Amino acid sequence: MQHLNEESLETLIVKQMVEGGWTEGSPTDYVASYALDLGDFAAFLEATQPSLIDPLGLADDSPVRHKFLARLQGEITKRGLVHVLRNGVAHLGHHVDLYYPTPAEGNVKAADLFDANRFVITRQVHHSVSNTGDAVDLVAFVNGLPVFTFELKNNITKQTVDDAVQQYQRDRDPREPLFAFGRTIAHFALDDQRVRFCTELKGPSSWFLPFDQGFNDGAGNPPNPDGIMTDYLWRQVLSPQSLAGIIENYAQVVVEKKPRTGKKVSKAIFPRYHQLDVVRRLLADVEARGAGRRYLIQHSAGSGKSNSIAWLTHQLTEAAHGGRTAFDSVIVVTDRVVLDNQLTQTIKSFLQVGSTVVHADRSGDLRRAITAGKKIIVTTVQKFPYILDDIGADHRDRTFAIVIDEAHSSQGSKTSAAVSHALSGASASDEDTVEDQINRIIESKKLLPNASYFAFTATPKNKTLEMFGERFAQPDGEVGHRPFHSYTMKQAIQEGFIVDVLGNYAPVGSYYKLMKTVEDDPEFDAKRASKKLRAYVEGNKHAIAQKAAIMIEHFHSQVVTKRKIGGEARAMVVTASIARCIEYFHALRDALSERKSPYQVIVAFSGEHDYKGQKVTEASLNGFPSNAIAEHVKTEPYRILVVANKFQTGYDEPLLHTMYVDKTLSGVLAVQTLSRLNRAHPAKHDTFVLDFANDAEDIQRAFEPYYRTTLLAQETDPNKLHDLVTELDAAPIYTPEHVDKFVTRYLAGESREKLDPLLDVCVAEYVELPDEDDQVSFKANAKAFLRTYNFLSTVLPYGSLEWEKRSIFLDHLVPKLPAPKEEDLAAGILENIDLESYRAEKQNAMKIVLDDEDGELAPVPAAGGGHRADAELERLSEIVKSFNDYFGNIEWEDSDRIQRRITEEIPRLVAEDEAYRNAQANDDPVNARVEMNRALGKAMLGLISDETQLFKAFQDNESFKHWLEEAVFKATYRTNAA
Repeated sequence: MQHLNEESLETLIVKQMVEGGWTEGSPTDYVASYALDLGDFAAFLEATQPSLIDPLGLADDSPVRHKFLARLQGEITKRGLVHVLRNGVAHLGHHVDLYYPTPAEGNVKAADLFDANRFVITRQVHHSVSNTGDAVDLVAFVNGLPVFTFELKNNITKQTVDDAVQQYQRDRDPREPLFAFGRTIAHFALDDQRVRFCTELKGPSSWFLPFDQGFNDGAGNPPNPDGIMTDYLWRQVLSPQSLAGIIENYAQVVVEKKPRTGKKVSKAIFPRYHQLDVVRRLLADVEARGAGRRYLIQHSAGSGKSNSIAWLTHQLTEAAHGGRTAFDSVIVVTDRVVLDNQLTQTIKSFLQVGSTVVHADRSGDLRRAITAGKKIIVTTVQKFPYILDDIGADHRDRTFAIVIDEAHSSQGSKTSAAVSHALSGASASDEDTVEDQINRIIESKKLLPNASYFAFTATPKNKTLEMFGERFAQPDGEVGHRPFHSYTMKQAIQEGFIVDVLGNYAPVGSYYKLMKTVEDDPEFDAKRASKKLRAYVEGNKHAIAQKAAIMIEHFHSQVVTKRKIGGEARAMVVTASIARCIEYFHALRDALSERKSPYQVIVAFSGEHDYKGQKVTEASLNGFPSNAIAEHVKTEPYRILVVANKFQTGYDEPLLHTMYVDKTLSGVLAVQTLSRLNRAHPAKHDTFVLDFANDAEDIQRAFEPYYRTTLLAQETDPNKLHDLVTELDAAPIYTPEHVDKFVTRYLAGESREKLDPLLDVCVAEYVELPDEDDQVSFKANAKAFLRTYNFLSTVLPYGSLEWEKRSIFLDHLVPKLPAPKEEDLAAGILENIDLESYRAEKQNAMKIVLDDEDGELAPVPAAGGGHRADAELERLSEIVKSFNDYFGNIEWEDSDRIQRRITEEIPRLVAEDEAYRNAQANDDPVNARVEMNRALGKAMLGLISDETQLFKAFQDNESFKHWLEEAVFKATYRTNAA
């Protein structure tokens, strides 16, 4: 077995590194006190800067040499190894170059200097000054300076990468020069199957991150038919050419200043495998194909997208294609203020490009930056359209890279069109016809041929996939779209780089009883009334106080007492509205006070709002400015952040452990909101979600498409636009001549007094339609046309004059169309009822398990499908009785469980029945009722073994069966057709 032991792995690594361009070093040349291979260091300087050998005293052991080496070590300790390699060191009037960077193509002198760099790998280096017998398995040196250390283990001898990690944590003293912060780039723990690394050793709390390629969208590495599974590390990533790129473009020590304390903290950054891989693949594609491409990068939330974007942006400025610079300017668009600032600082930390970064805040900034030849411009998506409006120069002869963070929210059709129009520099001439103008508008909406788009997101929507994803053929012949590169939620969770936020999910059931407070028994719209009653109950002061008490009790007993995240854990409360958010802030504060808790709450919402007759803001309630919220959350005594929309997306705080949700969440918003908890921390081993508003099935449905790579099943069908135009033209609202006249006047820049009369005539025709359902249908179809056309106009290779004219016309007509007069037949119901009782009950925590397969999204819907539901009038007493029956007033052996079955599970099963859905889609209420009864019977049959009492009541009790059929039909009819 000797040929398969740890020593054999060490021998193999050194052999293959030497074959790849490294030189094997001698451990006797290592000087532990200076953490330096003195032999190679002196040999490098003698070959490249011989005039410095004597002034630096490198020829012999002398005070002059010690003085220089002390100066060198001081600079490394102060600024980090990477900074010293890139910039050299000054000593007594001499500048000493310690590394020569990758040469530009054709620069022979620079190429010779780069070849003079010495890449040395040395076995069994005795690193300790005090314990001279201690040795680390491998050390990699560049020009005598240590860049990486390695501890190796071997699965065949029953030791793994975890043992290597423990060896670093237990046996490698960070006070030793070789292991001190910033003295090397990283420390690698590896075996023959897995790789992990750490940039700062801190004894037992040293945090090692995975550096694996990933396998089947998950953790680990694929089998390697040509060797050991982990040889990509030393044969590819650490080859001399690749390592040079890491030193020059990725590794760095950044200094962050804490806003509250002013204290500066240094942090070493090194790319993880997926970050290095995506940036290099993108750059290689740019080099091969030039500008005009689209790339979608699906990287899990919490996977380090901001650094990936910064590394990519920096290197795009120097990317070349066909012998010239690929892009004149790189524009970074983000919708997150936190990331906006972070990106700017991260990009600027690369000193060689720091002066080329500008921040476009105001109108004119972007135009001036492009005209001045600035290479990197950072802006937010909220400012982007307004900034672009002010660009007047012709930019069609320039090329752009547009890097988009969270692409699904940054690429609304109007923003996309504004970007394209501004950067294309389209301008009119006096000889243009209306058709010329329309054709130019069509072209300006399309993604620019002289720009490449790099779109990053964790949760791509169907529009995002179709706009930026790569096309591929489905087995059924349809054309789908997929990301250019993905780092999945599955892999990030399995690698421990993010925490599984679905690992501990506990729904909270609400049970309440209402009473009628008037003698009369007026009629109300039952469906609207039920919604109002639910909102009334959940927003009732008593209910909020009870839920706040549950949150505070849970936080203290399960989070504080159990010392989650080493006793530093924070919680977030997600609310449905600003009014509810403010109520919760006071309720939580009262609950903390009643408990005599040492902790406090922070509130976050936008704007100024009324609370008990007074205008309040988050600043007035918190007692500090809004921009200080994120920093205060990290400091005592603040432990709980209660929010309304703010901080639900883009907020990166590893100390968040628990989330209390009292807001209905679905789709991407559910994923983004719960993912605030997933940021990793060395002491963070789990998270917890207590949900008052959603159930496990809702959350599972939201997360499933994004667990692995997300695919678009098929492209949006442009023929749907023909269908919509046919329906719109058939309505007696406008004529084609009417549209032509409006568009001609609009493009000629005529005033409103010439345009509004044309629109007002159409509005009058709309209002006069005899059937209000026709009004609803027309307006819905018009909105559907605008939504679909605005998207398709950016991605279709062709344009349509008629579609564009209708887009211009309808874009101005739709806002003028009044909503059909609809009397609120549930108005006043809240004045006639009161809350008799309320209780909230936490259910068992569970782990939500996601399907291990690629997620698939349907294309952008192009149908209108508007309708107006008929009111169902019921007496107030019946509504209250039905509401109480529905939510917990039936005598069962386990009434809480039965209520969940009746209110949640059974309606969901029935609503998902395909035949029932088809009947609704065909607008056939009679047949829909038949299909609903059949689906309900089927659902009840499925419960026969688990809910014998419920099934028996359904079978034997006609009145109960009839009540249940009515309740489920009201709860589900039109759910899918709406």
